[in-house]
Amino acid sequence: MRSKDSLDKIIRKGRAHLYKPIQIAEILHHYRTEGKIKPSDIETYRNASKRWRDEITKRLVGRASTSSQKYQDNIFDANAMPPAHLAELARFNKKNGGVVEAYIYHRLKERLGKINDAEKYLETAKPETFRLEEFLERFTAEPGLRRSIDKVYEIIVYALFSTIMRALRVEVSVCIKNLDKEVLADFKKFVTSVIGLSDKIQSITISASIHRVGVTNAADRGLDMWANFGPAIQVKHLSLTEDLAEDVVENVSADKIVLVCLDGEAETIRRILTQLSFSSRIQSIITVSDLTCWYELCLSAKYKKTLGAHLLQDLLREFKQEFPSSTEMTPFIKERKYDVSLLKGRWALTDI
Repeated sequence: MRSKDSLDKIIRKGRAHLYKPIQIAEILHHYRTEGKIKPSDIETYRNASKRWRDEITKRLVGRASTSSQKYQDNIFDANAMPPAHLAELARFNKKNGGVVEAYIYHRLKERLGKINDAEKYLETAKPETFRLEEFLERFTAEPGLRRSIDKVYEIIVYALFSTIMRALRVEVSVCIKNLDKEVLADFKKFVTSVIGLSDKIQSITISASIHRVGVTNAADRGLDMWANFGPAIQVKHLSLTEDLAEDVVENVSADKIVLVCLDGEAETIRRILTQLSFSSRIQSIITVSDLTCWYELCLSAKYKKTLGAHLLQDLLREFKQEFPSSTEMTPFIKERKYDVSLLKGRWALTDI
């Protein structure tokens, strides 16, 4: 069954929350229960199915897809789930009482279970017991979660950098060097509104901080974090090709960029960036070994009551924000009558 193979491929490649498989499930559900759409005619469900998907994901995983429209629409491409394959699934699903829908949502339940296990590990972690390698392995060793490892790396970097920044009590000062009274008078509103200075406030000092930009785009070329003291921070967990390196540097406008990468990629990155004459914009390259060393130091007996405790709190907070949990999965499956007994033969929950 070609359509089953296509579906399994999409599930395997899907990130933790399986937005695209859920969109397929909702198309099948609406066709089975209402019959108002034509699976072979993409225009009868292209836009509506995004709304159906978001309604479900908000309930089950606490958020909706933020990917670009182009990325969302490629679910119907020839190498994904083209209308012909979707129509085949729709007929089979309707004939067999929603078995394909049940299959997709039980796969989601499996995926969310793995995420919950990782969350519980963080919730019970103590400076003496937490191991960064063990936490990362929960994602790298699990095929269903491997596609979300980029966000996990982003979380561990952000939590670590924020913790160390607070411990160092780094500050940033802002003042105006041009004291030309005419310029200051002409741009008085800009000085007060944008810079925050005035005649009475000649300079300000604020805590240095790092901020996450949020959800990155599907190509993973956007900015991950920025610091209010200068550099932008880009976390790369994959091989950095020449084209991707060029995109990273050209798409990030900061004068200085900090790259975080796997140990084996550091020399390749340096070589590529030097060849492209971009090395002057790279402030530093930090490897996973550096991160591991700093984590161990923060969690050591020397710092566990100060840095270690804050680090684990930050890590858990960011994890919950990135992978929000929900108690709605089981009630939803019961409401839809997606009993696991439906999943037999090719639709059993075996490895895919």
